Amino acid sequence: MRRIPLLFLLAALTAINVIPQSGRRITQPASPPPTAPIQPPLNPQPEVRSAPRPLTALMTLPESLRERPIKAIGADNFRLADFEGKVLVINLWASWCGPCRREIPEYERVRKEFAGKDVVFIGLTTEDPRYEGERVQRFLRDVSFGFRLGWADNEMARTLTNGRRSIPQTLVVNPEGRIISHWDGYAVGWSGKRLTQAIEQALTRE
Repeated sequence: MRRIPLLFLLAALTAINVIPQSGRRITQPASPPPTAPIQPPLNPQPEVRSAPRPLTALMTLPESLRERPIKAIGADNFRLADFEGKVLVINLWASWCGPCRREIPEYERVRKEFAGKDVVFIGLTTEDPRYEGERVQRFLRDVSFGFRLGWADNEMARTLTNGRRSIPQTLVVNPEGRIISHWDGYAVGWSGKRLTQAIEQALTRE
């Protein structure tokens, strides 16, 4: 009678030991490998953009530009056409431009040399009068600029500079409206001489 409980105990211990070994192992499913980001092609096709149409070299003042009203600085508005039959010196400048500040005294000496001659000196700033009016006025209080002064709007500035928009630029136009000389930048001791030569050429050109 005592063997029955002992046999029962042995059987129970065996069952407990066997069940974990015979059961199915539960494993975590493997995570998928990370997806590599999509790389751009090694030689992508460049984006096609239409470049702005370049302006051709300005040889004469077009009628539309001559008749375009110019907002004056401290005087009456005017047009380039108001000075028909005279040599025009057109200087494009800006109050933030250091070379412009250094150029003005040389140009002023040239202007005084041709006083009483058929030469009109015009200085046009490429700045916006809506935002730069006070700055321009401060600039003009610091320098002696005897040119007829005005504001060049975007269309006039773009046409006169051939789209280059570098400052300063100077044009000399003969009485027939042909541009005798056009240059940009300022050269110490040379820009004034160059202006004098261009004016003399414009006055004697047939």
